[in-house]
Amino acid sequence: MSHVFSDETHQNMLSRIPECTGREIGDWLRTVDDGPSFFRFEDKVNWLRGEHNLAYGHAKAIIHEHDIRRGRAARKH
Repeated sequence: MSHVFSDETHQNMLSRIPECTGREIGDWLRTVDDGPSFFRFEDKVNWLRGEHNLAYGHAKAIIHEHDIRRGRAARKH
């Protein structure tokens, strides 16, 4: 998992994504789940940017959040 923002900056980015993109974070996380299985963080970011025309910072925040939540789910099992 790549740590790309401070926790505060990450939360601020996440809070702005719905207004900036018109979609909730949960929608974006499902999009990543349903998208191609890239191994590298930057490949995932670049896919979101290219496929969904997202700003670089928004794409990074979405992928970072996806990785955080995936890590939490893995630790529960």
